[in-house]
Amino acid sequence: MSKRTLAELLLVLITLIWGATFVVVKEALNDASPMPFIALRFILAGALLLVVLARGQIDPKAVAPGMVLGLFLWLGYAGQTSGLVYTTPSKSAFITGFSVILVPLLMVFWGFRLRAASLASAAFGLAGISLLVSPSDSTALGVNRGDLLVLLGSVAFAFHIVLVGVYSRRISFLHLAPVQILTVGVLAVVAWPFSPHAFLHGSGRLISALLVTAILATAFAFAVQNWAQEFTPPAHTALIFALEPVFAAITSRLVLGEHLGKRVLMGAGLILAGMVFSEIWGGAVPTPVEG
Repeated sequence: MSKRTLAELLLVLITLIWGATFVVVKEALNDASPMPFIALRFILAGALLLVVLARGQIDPKAVAPGMVLGLFLWLGYAGQTSGLVYTTPSKSAFITGFSVILVPLLMVFWGFRLRAASLASAAFGLAGISLLVSPSDSTALGVNRGDLLVLLGSVAFAFHIVLVGVYSRRISFLHLAPVQILTVGVLAVVAWPFSPHAFLHGSGRLISALLVTAILATAFAFAVQNWAQEFTPPAHTALIFALEPVFAAITSRLVLGEHLGKRVLMGAGLILAGMVFSEIWGGAVPTPVEG
């Protein structure tokens, strides 16, 4: 098995883990508000990565890039986790999937030509987003603020995917992963006192959720992502990540009994179509190589 094949199989595995943990986080938010949960999750995961991967020592060259990645990752999880308080796991996952569509568009800033297929995928995605976030009741005003928070988070996740592809080419994931994860935890601790109605209630459910999300969905998953993106381009990573909302919807249906209405199914279908459109008809977007 080639390293690229192994990398992409492992990316599928972590995508399954991420999809399943939407339900885990949704349930955990009954015992902790978003910032305390993010702080505990990422500090635990970052400490684990620091010991296991970096052996307690960080390459100074990894600090600045890792902090940049951590900033975008924190913005992504702040939006996603805060949004989960007000929306469903399935909708959150599909809106997060919009980040996949944004990746080829962002690559333009690294000097790559924008393909027509990328514009078409963006159109599919925007149409799907509009169905997901707009009120299903024609008499309702406004949109679900949870959906908007998740949407903002998806933009940050798109930047993170692209930048991991940039930095992992010249800095070892052994050092890059711990720095970015610890940065998320530190930023969450700083934001904690300023979060409205912050709370933290110790419970078995919360402890279980923290262990699952910190060890599997964060420490293991981001270590794999940083290693795997050395061997597969960001556009391929983004296509694999398109499976995340599918896994989330299946888990939410099995665990919470969540029912997806016609409007949500249409929006989800359009977003998924946008995720795969440019890869099937437009070809892969190359990875930028740092000079």
